[in-house]
Amino acid sequence: MAESTRVALALGGGGARGYAHIGVIEAIEERGYEVVGTAGSSMGAVIGGLHAAGRLGPYTEWVCGLSQRDVIRLLDPVLRAPGVIRAEKILDRVRELLGDVRIEDLPIPLTVVATDLLAHRAVWFQSGPLDVAIRASIAMPTFITPLILNGRILVDGGIVDPVPIAPMAAVEADLTVAVSLSGEAVGTQGAPRAESSEERPVSEWREMSRRATAQLMDSDAVKAIWARFGRDDDATPVTGDLDESREDPTPQLGRTEVLNRSIDAMQAVITRYRMAGNPPDLLITIPKDASGTLDFHRAEELIDLGRKKAMDALDTVEL
Repeated sequence: MAESTRVALALGGGGARGYAHIGVIEAIEERGYEVVGTAGSSMGAVIGGLHAAGRLGPYTEWVCGLSQRDVIRLLDPVLRAPGVIRAEKILDRVRELLGDVRIEDLPIPLTVVATDLLAHRAVWFQSGPLDVAIRASIAMPTFITPLILNGRILVDGGIVDPVPIAPMAAVEADLTVAVSLSGEAVGTQGAPRAESSEERPVSEWREMSRRATAQLMDSDAVKAIWARFGRDDDATPVTGDLDESREDPTPQLGRTEVLNRSIDAMQAVITRYRMAGNPPDLLITIPKDASGTLDFHRAEELIDLGRKKAMDALDTVEL
């Protein structure tokens, strides 16, 4: 029997969009390919870790059964902390599925990527307890409290390495596949756009602002979380309505929302630069507007999206 195609897999971060990684892995395995090494940042670390441990099936079954109410309860929002959600309930379930497993003992080599906030560099976890490494890698700034480990303050790996391809250089594979969750939104272009800084009458851009506001509306899950914060004006979610009586009817974004979208933009740029220096054999891209960061109740549709994107991309590969 001929040997199967060996795949090295780099899984990027992007919150709930990371469910698409499940569909990508399913598509790869349906082709008869074998994943022989994985690196993951943030949600990519969760999915990659569960797959490497042979527990992705039970996890998929669990998340596909989550309702929006379940997600809000599991996220466990808090008012006063370095992150607005604890996420420990979700992590407890992941720990139950993983058991007491160490990274170096996994049947598939795995690298979990986090960011050292003080040293401004990536940290590669290739040994030690898997659940601790995942906890560090998913600590999205402003959302999940950082992890303090051995004198380091660790946050989301996607801050410095959104799609970690470099760890896959040491893996003997026939095909390196990278999955980015920061693709351009449908109908937008990534190239810079020339504009004048001169102010124009409100009437010229009111409708454009209305459409932009509609696109910026956050998920139902996020709105529900903000609602639990009470009278925190800075956490007010974006709405689709503009007050046309106001002199300046621009969308009013809270501090957290601005930071979150700034991180999205930053990660997209970092990904493009890293891909240019270390391109994968195959890049699978999930649009960043496929879901909100915390839309964890939309597992089935995002898994299906990942499978479709992977199938289309794999059809272009000649081995």
